[in-house]
Formats: sequence, C-alpha cells, structure tokens
Amino acid sequence: MAVISCLSAVCVCAGMRCVALVLKVVLSLLGSEMIVAQLWCPEVCSCAAGVVDCSKRGLTTASLLPSSFPPHTTALQLNDNHLTALPHGLLDSLPALRRAALHGNPWSCDCGILYLRGWLLKQSNPASIQNASCSSPAHLRGRLLVFLSEQELLDSCRYWLCNLALASQISLFIFITVQVLLLASVILFLRRFELLSREALHLFDQKYRKKR
Repeated sequence: MAVISCLSAVCVCAGMRCVALVLKVVLSLLGSEMIVAQLWCPEVCSCAAGVVDCSKRGLTTASLLPSSFPPHTTALQLNDNHLTALPHGLLDSLPALRRAALHGNPWSCDCGILYLRGWLLKQSNPASIQNASCSSPAHLRGRLLVFLSEQELLDSCRYWLCNLALASQISLFIFITVQVLLLASVILFLRRFELLSREALHLFDQKYRKKR
C-alpha cells in the first residue's frame, strides 16, 4: 500500500509539473503573440486581442491612415474619422478579419470607392455591410455602399472628371489672362520708360546747346 501511495504521489507531482509546463508554454505563446501584435500595431491605433481600434483618430485617406494592420486582426474599427475611400488592397492581407466598423466617415461614392464596395460584397457580417453609406455626391448621399451598382459609381466618376476638366479649363483661362495682363503691363512700362528717356535726352540736349 505504501508503494502504491508513493507511486500515486509521484504521478500527481508529474501531472502537476506537466500542467505547469503546458501553462508556461501557453503563456509564453500568448505573450509572444501580444508582442508581435504590438509590433504590428499602427502608431495611431490601439491593439488588443485581435481588435485594432483606429476610431476617432482624425484619419484621412491621404494622411494618417495606416498602410497595413496586424495580420491576425479580427475586428477593425475605422469609424468616426474623415475617410473618403480606402486604398486598394488595404484589407486583403487580413484573412481573419470578421468585422469592420466604417460608420461616421464621409465616404465619397465614386470610382475611388470601388475597392471598398467589392470587399464589403464579399463579407457575410451584416454589421460590416450596413455601416458604410455615401456622403457624396449629393444624388447618392445616404445610400448604403453595398446597394449601389457599379454603373452608378462609374457615372459619378464621369461627373467628377467633367468637373475636374471644367475646373482645369477655368484655371488655365485665369492663368493665361494673368499672363496677358502682366505682358501688357511690361509693354506699357517699357513704352513709358522709352518716352521718359527721350524727354530726358531732349532736355539734356537743350541745356547743352544753351551752354555753348
């Protein structure tokens, strides 16, 4: 009996050591994952347990928006910023991503939003699909992005390109007008200078003749 008791005690001790060893391995793995997540975490965001919080950071499409996120991101919070579109491929490297908070952004529903629309159409989470709506152009304001047809977005692109072309033509006209005015000013100045030079020479010639 004593032998059996000793063997039981040894087994229990061995089992406890195994459990402790497993716990140490798990904790070390969790610790390494946390370290990796923090290394991948963008400076303007906070990261914890697969959730990347970039909300209310004043992010814009042109500046501050991170170019990448931790590969094990499961939830991405980009809400309440100043985003009008997302760069092509930004979310493609996040296979574990299941939820994206996109509300509270002035999304511009033109050809620049096609990538985000395509990504949303591939998602099965209604919360991600239904929290991105158009802020511009005016005729699409309030429409959910996923319910817009590709043709509607392309038509908005054409309007935008037409407006850009018109603005470029107006700018070119103003530039040419300014150049013409500057050239006319230079010509008038040179003529005035020539006239003053002739008058000065005439007065000098008169004074010289009087002295003689």
